Amino acid sequence: MFLAPALIGFTVFVVYPLIRSAYFALTQYNGLSDPKFVGFDNFRRMFTTDPSFWPSVRATLLLVVLYVPLSLAAGLALAVFCNQRMRGVSLLRTLCYLPVVLPVVATITLWKFVFNPQVGLANQVLTWLHIPTSEWLSGSDSAMPSIVIVMLWSVGSTMVIFLAALQAVPTELYEAARLDGAGSRTVFFRITLPLISPIMVLQVVLQMVTALQAFNQPKILSPDGMGGPGFSTRVLMLSIYTNGFPSLGRVAQLGYASAQVWVLFLVIVVLIAATARFSSIWTYSDHVS
Repeated sequence: MFLAPALIGFTVFVVYPLIRSAYFALTQYNGLSDPKFVGFDNFRRMFTTDPSFWPSVRATLLLVVLYVPLSLAAGLALAVFCNQRMRGVSLLRTLCYLPVVLPVVATITLWKFVFNPQVGLANQVLTWLHIPTSEWLSGSDSAMPSIVIVMLWSVGSTMVIFLAALQAVPTELYEAARLDGAGSRTVFFRITLPLISPIMVLQVVLQMVTALQAFNQPKILSPDGMGGPGFSTRVLMLSIYTNGFPSLGRVAQLGYASAQVWVLFLVIVVLIAATARFSSIWTYSDHVS
């Protein structure tokens, strides 16, 4: 009886939408007329004839490759710095986490002004430093790195998790290492990193999912709102949105968008399973088998 409300909510808001989405993926459906069953035609179209699918896959993988290691490095660096005993550390932690709670759309819009090639602050700073300016969001080569920079703005959530892991490391280990004459670098790589390695694996999974499901940044920052220039920032989530919702002169393709959703879902499941499977290779354990 106590589980009934949770089970009902899970069924209504998770199981039923999954089943409907799987059904729509096998149909031609625009949200208005009745779904027409087409089997695996949506998947065949996706992998063979859709000119935007594979560029979307490449853009998504590029985002993962750029964002995941940078977010882990930045989050861990901030956590180590905020874990020091010094005056004002509470204020510093608050400032590092503040971007996470700011309105997402408003923040991204401000970043779009920062990256404006003509009047943006980014190029103004480069000019002051006598460094060649960049096209930022308007260049096919610089657009994705610019989006990664904006995503790193919210690395405070990653920092908080790492900070909790760092504070859970027994201080006795640090004291023993210092008595043995170990330097800061040795302590970090031989004690700190191994002991927080389970959290590192968790963070890898979380950041991969964040990158694979990125939508707000590519949608708002791209010049045309469609993942431009060209397909350089048209990630899979943006492709799903473009196909699933109607726009001027274009009918919604909910069936095809549902098929793309399931492909993205399976990719996420495979990556998470692979990370969990091989996590024992780089995760420290104090149990000897």
